[in-house]
Amino acid sequence: MTVAVLEHSPSAVLDESARLSGPALRTFFNIADRWSLSTAERQRLLGLRASSYFKYRRAPEEARLSRDTLERISYVLGIYKALQILLPRKEAADAWIRNKNTAPVFNGHAPLDIMLAGKVADLYLVRRYLDGERGW
Repeated sequence: MTVAVLEHSPSAVLDESARLSGPALRTFFNIADRWSLSTAERQRLLGLRASSYFKYRRAPEEARLSRDTLERISYVLGIYKALQILLPRKEAADAWIRNKNTAPVFNGHAPLDIMLAGKVADLYLVRRYLDGERGW
């Protein structure tokens, strides 16, 4: 019996980051435009300082994002996709993150307020809520 071993060497992680970073950032920036996010909101969602954000904004293809930032983008993509499925009218889907929500998880706050709290877990919370609404 042969067991496949996943390579987690530092060079494998860097190669994966190099491959994913540019496309992930371009997609994130497109979603951020759709959601009309400010620069500060974008930086907060990505977990980046201003200097890194602006460097990546200018040249996403040169970025080598951390696992944390790639995970954050993954949650944003999942949130966006879930909203497109749940709210097929694009304007409603894009506005949802800014509308106050009475669901217990949001406690009357807008989902974006939760997402901007700063932790990856906050993005996960919104994603999990939407996946639940989708029946996943």
